[in-house]
Amino acid sequence: MHHLTASYHSPLGWIQITGHAKGVTSVAFVETPSVVTAMPASILQEAIVQLDEYFLGTRQYFSLALAPEGTPFQQEVWQYLQQIPFGQTLTYQAIADALKMPSASRAVGQANMHNPIAIFIPCHRVIGKNGKLTGYAGGLWRKEWLLRHEHAFLF
Repeated sequence: MHHLTASYHSPLGWIQITGHAKGVTSVAFVETPSVVTAMPASILQEAIVQLDEYFLGTRQYFSLALAPEGTPFQQEVWQYLQQIPFGQTLTYQAIADALKMPSASRAVGQANMHNPIAIFIPCHRVIGKNGKLTGYAGGLWRKEWLLRHEHAFLF
């Protein structure tokens, strides 16, 4: 399947968005924008529109076709992450419990670490059981920024 890529300049730096006919496959923070030789496909344009709205504080829920590649367990975790409301957090353990796998909190953490679609699959909303921010592929400073950003629009 043919993949297309677009770059988006966010308040957190450049974001690379990749997708194909079935949906977005990757959203990742990058140092420099990708070279885009043609206008992005409609799925990528819609991702950019929704990111604009998110960063402006006018979008709290995403409605975009996503097509992440991962194991069945990862897919289950990523589906669950999409149910965490804007501005709220859950612990890895709470997610493992909700998935009826109470001993799988570390596996949930690994699935989070391999989340290929940042922001749209909101792994930044998952925190340690002590309430501390833990790993984030985009860097902990971005995770903290995203959580503060979401919290600011709740009131």
